[in-house]
Amino acid sequence: MALTYQQLLVAVPTVIKAGNVPSIVGDAGLGKTALVVDIAKQMGASLYTTVVSLVEKGDLAIPVPPLTSDSFVDTQRYGSLANIQFGYSETLVRIVREAEEHPNRPIIWLLDEFNRGTQAVQSELMNLVLQRRVNSLQLPATVHLVIAENPDSTMEEFADSDYGVAPGDAAIKDRTVRLVMRSSLSDWLRWANEGAGKPQIEPLVQQYLQAHPDQLAPREHGDDLYPTPRAWERVSHNLTQLLKLPADQWRPLVADVFSGDLGTTVGVEFAEFIKQQGQELTVEQLLDEAESTQFSQAAEFAKLTVLNKWVGQNDHPGWQIAQHADKFLQYAQQLSPDGQFSLANSIGETSQQVAEELVASQNPAAQPLVEWLVRVATKSDRGDE
Repeated sequence: MALTYQQLLVAVPTVIKAGNVPSIVGDAGLGKTALVVDIAKQMGASLYTTVVSLVEKGDLAIPVPPLTSDSFVDTQRYGSLANIQFGYSETLVRIVREAEEHPNRPIIWLLDEFNRGTQAVQSELMNLVLQRRVNSLQLPATVHLVIAENPDSTMEEFADSDYGVAPGDAAIKDRTVRLVMRSSLSDWLRWANEGAGKPQIEPLVQQYLQAHPDQLAPREHGDDLYPTPRAWERVSHNLTQLLKLPADQWRPLVADVFSGDLGTTVGVEFAEFIKQQGQELTVEQLLDEAESTQFSQAAEFAKLTVLNKWVGQNDHPGWQIAQHADKFLQYAQQLSPDGQFSLANSIGETSQQVAEELVASQNPAAQPLVEWLVRVATKSDRGDE
């Protein structure tokens, strides 16, 4: 079981107000940190973040003598830095000071990448999480701890997880509330359009993902680069800059740039989608026998997009699939196995009218199409039996 971004916006504050510590578990790039930022805004809370994977043993517990002026490095543009080897976390100092100055303002302290810290670091943080204490310092009541973690193989439903994490101590697991986060395209698109004056994510990225919802955060992927919501955000920013260049400059670059975030397969496909803007396939072209070559040479996303459009506008005069069953089947069989499965399910789940017309059709070519749809929808063509 898992919750979407919008559901967690309700669940996490509820757990906090109940006096418990939420532990948000999710794959890298899903938006766990962004979620906590939004929760802090929602609660009117100040937010402090400690990236546990960067913490060393002793950072929170080894005392240091008072600092002198010689202990600081001053810069003209970037402020000053305490030049010490060990000491209390500056975050902890700031949290306590703010709590004293604003006793009624809630504070959220996010311990991010918690299980990417070493076992020694997690042990040091145990008193902080369980007892709300570091040595003699007691955390103020207005401070609410939130943990963010990647899955580990000891967690239910994550047996195949291969993140480089140190599984949490049993005491931590028993004293925190695990909330598993999952991706949701509708939630992500809602966030993508919340920019001040313009969307946070390029409309072309949104358009592509609406046609390929499984590409936002695929559960099955390789060990190297693969799509995540965070990767798509970077892609959007890169796309904005690329499209400011002359076409003869950006077109040779896009496949490599996008592959650097999404992996080669999706990166190249998205690049082709961008390149083909303004020259998309149409249903009219599919009904023209002379355009069949253009379809066969098109990218997978373009093929699936135009066939889905044909299904969605089946009632358009002259477009009825039952009348053109042979052509529709010819085009559908040129999709990849996953594309065929997606198309068949689209017809079965959202276009009952098309299915009913095919079954009732007197066109001899309709029956082979019906048989193909049933076979693909039951996954027999995908080797999943």
